[in-house]
Amino acid sequence: MSTTPPVLAAELAQAWSEIQRNHPELPDLAAPESLIGESSSACGAELSFERLLHEAVHGIAAARGVRDTSRAGRYHNRRFLAIAEELGLDHPEEPHASSGFSLVTLNAEARRRYRPTIERLQRALKAHTAATAADTKRSFRGPAARHGSSGGGVRVKAVCDCGRNVRVVPSVLAQAPIVCGGCGKPFRIPETVGAAS
Repeated sequence: MSTTPPVLAAELAQAWSEIQRNHPELPDLAAPESLIGESSSACGAELSFERLLHEAVHGIAAARGVRDTSRAGRYHNRRFLAIAEELGLDHPEEPHASSGFSLVTLNAEARRRYRPTIERLQRALKAHTAATAADTKRSFRGPAARHGSSGGGVRVKAVCDCGRNVRVVPSVLAQAPIVCGGCGKPFRIPETVGAAS
């Protein structure tokens, strides 16, 4: 089996298509590669079929015009929960204080229905992990690595002298200044105490 990211992207697209067969209103996945390396504490940091099904819940909610989260997408509400149940996801009885009902897991029926898909995706994920673990500094990683981005868009706090702050990917801030609309000065990433010494 090839260990290249395009193979993993193809497996993600195939798994998404399997979910669409059971839930035709699920929109197409625009870019399977966007799920590789992306992390979200509310939706799950680890890429897996369970996470893919979680993302499919958001896709169906969007197709239905249902607002399934609040607090900038962190809190998963009962509307998310209702769609999650339709897709074969179980949930805790009580919502988590900050992420609501985001901590969903595959139920036994969904695990049986998607077993071959789950196994194929796990093999592709394992091969991808092995390939990226063996990566060297001489490997070409593309523009995200060249500009210092994590690929997942990890944001840090940038501050302005007037006290305002924004979250930004450091590589974006390095390309050109982001200017505060309040005072006209550029946002900057504050120096840490450790870095100053």
